[in-house]
Amino acid sequence: MEVTCGAASQFSALMIGSKRIRRKPNMAVVPLNQREIKECVIKICDLSRKGMCRRQRRFDFRLSHSSNHSQVLESGNLCAAFNEDWLLKNKAQEVASCLNGRSIFLLGMMGSGKTTVGRVLSEALGYSFVDSDAHVEQAMSGTSVAQIFKQRGESFFRDHESEALRKLSLVPRQVVATGGGVVVRPINWKFMRQGITVYLDVPLDALARRIAAVGTDSRPLLHFDSGDAYTTAFVGLFTLTKKRSEAYADADTTVSLLDLAANLHLEDVSDITPTAIAIEVLVEIEEFLLGENGRSLRMYP
Repeated sequence: MEVTCGAASQFSALMIGSKRIRRKPNMAVVPLNQREIKECVIKICDLSRKGMCRRQRRFDFRLSHSSNHSQVLESGNLCAAFNEDWLLKNKAQEVASCLNGRSIFLLGMMGSGKTTVGRVLSEALGYSFVDSDAHVEQAMSGTSVAQIFKQRGESFFRDHESEALRKLSLVPRQVVATGGGVVVRPINWKFMRQGITVYLDVPLDALARRIAAVGTDSRPLLHFDSGDAYTTAFVGLFTLTKKRSEAYADADTTVSLLDLAANLHLEDVSDITPTAIAIEVLVEIEEFLLGENGRSLRMYP
């Protein structure tokens, strides 16, 4: 028996354990409202509790896209697809109940989307959003990061960045988008460990294309006088990545956009929506909390 749940422009596919349930093309369309969708999920959970081990009972949500712009629910295969925003809201409620107010620190190279994803994530969780670079700029009477680098040097900026992180680590219920270089100073990890650290791993090519599109003027570590924007950005990012990759690996959990794009059958990581990435962040945080607490999280608090 197969049922397809109403139309929407974005989707998410339900994964059970590590096994992805694939969609089938020949399905009838049955519009469902939000209440009916939730009832479908509850029924799926009830079935999974009866017939699956604890590891399988933990539902991981991923986003997928469909060419016919419809949401899909396969009752026979325990597979569901829902609107991104609805899924983000419910996943955030689930994870927020287990975070106990702990803040989230987003790590990653410049251009990895920490600010954009951070805003989406903070709204879903009911957290405050803070950009650590903006926090430093505010403390420096509005002087931009690029100007601080130019006038006072990188070491001066890093000192103020560490002080900003110290203050931010004392405040609960925040999503903090950090600067790309925070990971190189050990003292910063002491502050960020007060919360949960999540590394957004984005391929260098995608980062270079994003930065080249907007220019390197606001990126002091990539701003050179010669060379085309893409090549300049790529070479600079490659150099920085070699210095930082081991430090990024120390994050509590990692969201690989390359893996996520593969799961969504997308050729370009830039096609992944910020909401999709935010949901993946919550899934990874949930998995981290599972390992930390040694217990399963409820699907609905």
